[in-house]
Amino acid sequence: MHPFTLSRPTDISAAIVAHAQDVRLAFIAGGTDLIGLMKDRVTLPERLLNINGLPNMAQIEALSDGGLRIGALARMSDVAADPEVRRRFPVIAESLLFAASGQLRNMASMGGNIMQRTRCAYFRDEDDLPCNKRRPGSGCAARYGLNRLHAIFGWSDDCVATNPSDVAVAFAALDANVVVRGRSGERSIPFTKFHRLPGNTPERDNVLDRGDLIVVIEVPARIEGRASYYLKVRDRQSYEFALVSAAAAVAAVGGRIGSARLAMGGLAHKPWRLTAAETALHGVSLDDIDALKAAIATSFTDARPLAHNAFKVELAQRVALRALQTAGARA
Repeated sequence: MHPFTLSRPTDISAAIVAHAQDVRLAFIAGGTDLIGLMKDRVTLPERLLNINGLPNMAQIEALSDGGLRIGALARMSDVAADPEVRRRFPVIAESLLFAASGQLRNMASMGGNIMQRTRCAYFRDEDDLPCNKRRPGSGCAARYGLNRLHAIFGWSDDCVATNPSDVAVAFAALDANVVVRGRSGERSIPFTKFHRLPGNTPERDNVLDRGDLIVVIEVPARIEGRASYYLKVRDRQSYEFALVSAAAAVAAVGGRIGSARLAMGGLAHKPWRLTAAETALHGVSLDDIDALKAAIATSFTDARPLAHNAFKVELAQRVALRALQTAGARA
């Protein structure tokens, strides 16, 4: 195991300054992803800063307007079990319960979950195969290698990896915001802009800089929130990352869709919003399967499957349809 030192900051400001000034320092909370990355020798920080003692960052607050504030240090299991989360946004609770194992959910923080890095085998392996995320400029072994699990949207020749987070898909569908405190103060980042597409800098998963610390995730009140659902398709039923997943939220009147929110996982370097489908679904009857399929298909005209994952194009549309129908049944 790579040697490192472990310390605790006195307050949030001290944590931000320490992280900004020391490129060999990493924040650690639950450690469920970071320790694995260290074991795989993907990242080798020399100093870990344990932020679990920072105040007021583990709260789950139900707001009077119907929204939520979820502290970055709240544990996944606590958020999934919270009565107001389950009542207002079942898609959030379901996405968390589909993730990892009970033991990991008890440890993993919400901020860490949305920061977790890809599960691409070429990135995680120690076989010294090309990986631009692990060694920028070395190439992408998955581009022409085994890419069954990889992206069909938004990829570049430098990286075809996918984002692994389940709850990130739900947050993207609900237009959540990531509140970050950094050297220049606090800012709110729309969740759909928090993660990056790979482009020619795939080593950067998100828009955070040195010294940035996630403090809370804000979920605005949404009329679609209570009629929401998360569906995950994977190679095995337990403890597995998504081949394809979908977060759907629907507001319906008289059996017709007034508004819909759709995001998908397992398809891109970030949660992928089906914005064209959302527009096309307006006014469609939840009983008109052909019209629902046609609306969803509008978001797949620019899909670019790789050699081994063309099946995802049809599978993703089926998953989106089923998630939409289930959410609609809750409306």
